[in-house]
Amino acid sequence: MINRLPEWFKQDIVSDQAKDTKRVICGLGINTVCQSAKCPNINSCFKNARPAFMVLGDTCTRSCAFCAVKKAQGERLINDPDEPFKIAQAVKQLKIRHALVTSVTRDDLADGGAAIFAMCLEAIRDINDNVTAEVLIPDFKGEISSLRALASARPAVIAHNLETVRRLYGKLRPQADYARSLEVLKNIKLLSASVITKTSMMLGLGEREEEVVESIKDIKDAGCDILTLGQYLAPSKENYPVKEFISPDKFRYYQDLAVGLGFKGVLSGPLVRSSYKAQELYNGVSEFQMTKISRNA
Repeated sequence: MINRLPEWFKQDIVSDQAKDTKRVICGLGINTVCQSAKCPNINSCFKNARPAFMVLGDTCTRSCAFCAVKKAQGERLINDPDEPFKIAQAVKQLKIRHALVTSVTRDDLADGGAAIFAMCLEAIRDINDNVTAEVLIPDFKGEISSLRALASARPAVIAHNLETVRRLYGKLRPQADYARSLEVLKNIKLLSASVITKTSMMLGLGEREEEVVESIKDIKDAGCDILTLGQYLAPSKENYPVKEFISPDKFRYYQDLAVGLGFKGVLSGPLVRSSYKAQELYNGVSEFQMTKISRNA
């Protein structure tokens, strides 16, 4: 286990703006993955009023070794029917322009929670239809009907994280499947060619360089538009330990590789997470697509 952080990890001091964001979230009684997953960027994102809202409660039915989100212990999980409307209120109060919505994995639900995602998107648009929305979804067990329901709700971005290389899935994501996650990304594009797709991987879990390169190529073959790569940090002593700290130079190498392969948006660095600078990435890809359409018109 590696305990000491490298010198390139720096944390923002908690600002008054970050505290204001937290007050709104706590006041409405909603969850964020920023808090539940102990994200290292929480102060930076909260300062800029960019929380990643987490729906379907705060308890996950899966047991990924790297994740700090609370795990179900066989109890019956209950949903808050007002969750979508509370999130829409938070978007309004915080004056968010690009809303981020993710969830725990809920294998106990027939649709995996796709309907709740759709309700969140509708509730956000009811308050302000100029807000764009990005959803980070579980794999829904690969069910096409769930993906179709989500795509029909017209989010600007649909993200699904591959998380790690194929070899480490059994150890780190025993209830997930590498090929299924790639298939989810492919199917999203088949269901909605215009939606921007996105995925993220964590590095430093013991993967080899050639495995990372293979995964990046697999993601590109799945038609994914945006790729983010970041350093894994163990959220607690109970989680899987960090095996290696990846240097900024290595992150730049992977970024250059991904850009060369034709991804429309890439962000690669130690503190990068799947929702980090999401609005900037979306804007960049959106402008790229509009420019391409105008040139072909």
